Amino acid sequence: MAELRKHPLTNDWIMIASHRQNRPQMPKDYCPFCPGSGKVPDHFDVLKYDNDFPALSQNPPAPDAVADDFFETAPCYGKCEVILYSPEHTVTLPELPREHIAKLVDLWAERYEELSADEKIKYVFIFENRGDVVGVTMPHPHGQIYGYSFLPKKLELEVENAKKHYAEKGKCLFCDWLDHEVADGRRVIFRSEHFTVFLPFFSEYPYGVYIMSNAHKSNISEFTAEERSDLAEVLRQTAGMLDSLFGYKFPYMMCMYNEPVNGEDLSAEYHWHIAFYPPMRSANKIKYNASSETGAWAHCNPTCPEDTSVELREAHARFMQQK
Repeated sequence: MAELRKHPLTNDWIMIASHRQNRPQMPKDYCPFCPGSGKVPDHFDVLKYDNDFPALSQNPPAPDAVADDFFETAPCYGKCEVILYSPEHTVTLPELPREHIAKLVDLWAERYEELSADEKIKYVFIFENRGDVVGVTMPHPHGQIYGYSFLPKKLELEVENAKKHYAEKGKCLFCDWLDHEVADGRRVIFRSEHFTVFLPFFSEYPYGVYIMSNAHKSNISEFTAEERSDLAEVLRQTAGMLDSLFGYKFPYMMCMYNEPVNGEDLSAEYHWHIAFYPPMRSANKIKYNASSETGAWAHCNPTCPEDTSVELREAHARFMQQK
C-alpha cells in the first residue's frame, strides 16, 4: 500500500507507505552505500542514490479503494532520494574537509533545482537523520531529499506567517527575526561572513540551533560559490560543536528549509535556513516529545536558551581548538 490520505482535522496529507515496513535488515558486515557493494560506484565523492523503498514515487500506484464521501486519498506522487556524504562508512560531517562538504552543498543545490523542475512537486525537503535515537538504520553518513506533491502543514504555517509579516511590515519575517537575534546577541553562537548560527529565542529543543543566511536568499540555488563554500565550513563547525558538547557523536535531525516550488512567488517573503532538532537534553537524557508536544503541538523546553547558548559557544570553542 502506498498512497496519501487527507487528515480532516488539520487538512494535511499523511503518507501511507506500508511497503516500507518490510525493508530488509542489512547484515552487519554489509553496507549498500559503501564502494564494492554493487549498489554504488566504486569511486565517488558525494552521490545521489534513489531510495530503494520510497514513500513517494514519480510513477505511483493508484490508491487503494478505501476513500468515500468523507475520507480522501491521492496518489503518493513525489520523489525520495538518498544523498551519500562520502564513500567512507564512518566519516561524518565534522570529519570531512570544507572542500568536500562544498561538493555536498553543490549536490543539494543541483537536486533542489532538478526536483523543482517537476511541476507536480510543491516542496523539496532536504534533511539528515543522525543517530540510533532518531531511528537511523543505515550508519553510513547520509542525508535524504523528499519532493512532496503538497505543501506540508508546518511549511504552510511558516509561509502564511511570512506573508502576513511582509504585508504588515514590508520586511521579510526571517530577516527581522535574525536582526533581533543579532542585536540581542545572547543566543548567537557564532557568525561567518554569510551565515549566523544561533539558538532561537523560542527554541523548542535545548540544543536546537539554526543556521540562517545573513543575506536574504530564498533557496539554496541562489547561493554564490563563495556562499556555498562558507556554508560548508559553517556546517562542519556546527555539527562539530554538537559533537563537542558531551564528547560523542551527537544525534540530531537536520532540516533545510527552502521556499516552496511551483506555486506563487515567495522569493521576497521566504528566507533559507537550516534547523537542527537534537533529541538530547543532557549528556544521557533524551528530550522526548510526549503528550503536550505530540498531541497539542505545545512544546516545552526544559532549559533556558540564554544559558544553553553559553554551553554551545563553549563546545564550539573546544571544536575549533582541535587540530
